[in-house]
Amino acid sequence: MRQSAIKPGSEVFRASAEFEQAIVTQGEAAAREHLDNGRPVYYADPKYPGFVVKKNPDGSEQLASVDLDGKITVVRTI
Repeated sequence: MRQSAIKPGSEVFRASAEFEQAIVTQGEAAAREHLDNGRPVYYADPKYPGFVVKKNPDGSEQLASVDLDGKITVVRTI
């Protein structure tokens, strides 16, 4: 792995490809941990504006809406 000369915590680091990759990697690991422990994960997908995708531990996915109170309602399976 290439060592970066960018100092973590700096403004330059937060705008770097290294920072973006760290966010993606940590997010994927956290999502996998939730799924492995039997909990769904939710994420945005630009194919479904105004909705979130609920990914279930069994691999199935559902399109869902979230109201202003945070209530999640499944709209349909995708």
